[in-house]
Amino acid sequence: MKVLITGAAGFIGSHLVEKYLKEGWEVVGLDNFLTGTVDNIQDFFGHPNFTFVKYDVTNFLYVKDDLDLILHFACPASPIHYMKHPIHTMKVDSIGTLHSLGLAKEKGARFLLASSSEIYGDPKVSPQSEGYNGNVSPTGPRSVYDEAKRFSEALSMAYLREHRIDVRIARIFNTYGDKMNLNDGRVIPNFLKQALLGKPITVFGDGTQTRSFCYIDDMVEAIYRFSTKEGIPGAVLNLGNPEELRIIDTAELVKEITGSKSRIEFLPLPKDDPKRRRPDISEAKKLLGWEPTYSLRKGLTEVKPWFKKKIFGEK
Repeated sequence: MKVLITGAAGFIGSHLVEKYLKEGWEVVGLDNFLTGTVDNIQDFFGHPNFTFVKYDVTNFLYVKDDLDLILHFACPASPIHYMKHPIHTMKVDSIGTLHSLGLAKEKGARFLLASSSEIYGDPKVSPQSEGYNGNVSPTGPRSVYDEAKRFSEALSMAYLREHRIDVRIARIFNTYGDKMNLNDGRVIPNFLKQALLGKPITVFGDGTQTRSFCYIDDMVEAIYRFSTKEGIPGAVLNLGNPEELRIIDTAELVKEITGSKSRIEFLPLPKDDPKRRRPDISEAKKLLGWEPTYSLRKGLTEVKPWFKKKIFGEK
C-alpha cells in the first residue's frame, strides 16, 4: 500500500510518516517547508519505503506511481502562521486541495482531508458535534484559515458526489506533542516554553475560555484508523480529546508539571477567539472504536522532556 502525505514535514504530518512506515506502507512525503521543518523527517531519510519531494501543492500535482491513499495535511495551522501567510493559507486549502483531489481521482485513491475544529468558528453550542454548522466570521482575521478549511470540506464532498472519490474529512481539534514549532503561538508550546524558561505565562482574556487538547499519539492512531477503515466514504469525524479545561487552569497545570515559578500575565483577547472548544467524539467512538487514552496531565508529563531538550539542548 502506498500513501502520499502533503505537509509531511509538519507537526502531525511527520508523525503520520512515522506511523505509516511502521505499518509497512510506502510513503511519499511532500512539503515546501513554509512552516514544516526538515528536522521533523530527517530520521526517515534513507528508509527504503520513504520518498520525500520538496514541493508546493498549490502547483500542479503529479505522481508517476500508483497511490492507494492521499492525506492532505499541507496548511499553516497556527494563528501566527496563517495570519503571516494569509493568501498562501487560502491557496493551499483551495488550489492545493483541488490538486490533491484531482490526483486522487486520477489514481483512484482514497482521500483524507485534514480539516479543523476552526470550521465551527466561535461556537454557540458545546460540545460541537459534526452536525453543527458553526459560527464563523467570513471577514475576520481568522477567516483565512476557517473559510479555507470550510471550502476544502465542500470541495471534497463535491468530488465524492460527482466523481465517486472515497473522501473522508477529519475535523482535528487542538493537538500537541513533540515536533511542534516552539514559536507558533499555540497554547501548549507557548505555555511549556514560557514555564520552562521562567518567563511570564501569557493568557489571553481572563482565561475562562476553554480548550480540549489531544496528545499526538492518540491523534495519529485516530487518523490511521479513519484512513484505513473500509466502507465509510463521505464520513466526517471530529477527532480530539473531549477533556475540556479553562485556559487559566491549563496554565496552572503546566506550572505544576514543570515546577515553574512563572507568573501568569493576562493580555487582551484576540478578535474572534473562540470561547469554547470541546469535541463530541461519539461518531469516532462508534465508527473507529477509538477514544483518547492520554489525559492532559499524562500527555504534558510525556512531552516535557522533549521540550526541555529542544529549549536547553538537554539529553
